[in-house]
Amino acid sequence: EVQLQASGGGSVQAGGSLRLSCAASGFTFDDYAIGWFRQAPGKEREGVSCISSSDGSTYYADSVKGRFTASSDNAKNTVYLQMNSLKPEDTAVYYCAADCDEVRGILIYGYWGQGTLVTVSS
Repeated sequence: EVQLQASGGGSVQAGGSLRLSCAASGFTFDDYAIGWFRQAPGKEREGVSCISSSDGSTYYADSVKGRFTASSDNAKNTVYLQMNSLKPEDTAVYYCAADCDEVRGILIYGYWGQGTLVTVSS
């Protein structure tokens, strides 16, 4: 059974940084690409990143490119999202997800768990 648990959210001022972690179980990163998406209150889900299981390349949404960095520790089956230069519009619940893919510029995800709330104040 695929299980994912994100943690590390919190409140930060604009311009600050946070690092999210995600403990994964029930699969390995060779099985599925893994990434992050977010959902802000009253808004649709937005894909943030996806790390390819085949070559480790990472796709980022334009809205976070240059500010967010996704990484994985295969030995620990843990995924991270380093978020720098945070903006109020980054406020959302962040979810880590497995079996992600980029299709015509849109990130899609197969499995996800409970998210973690990130609040950025101006």
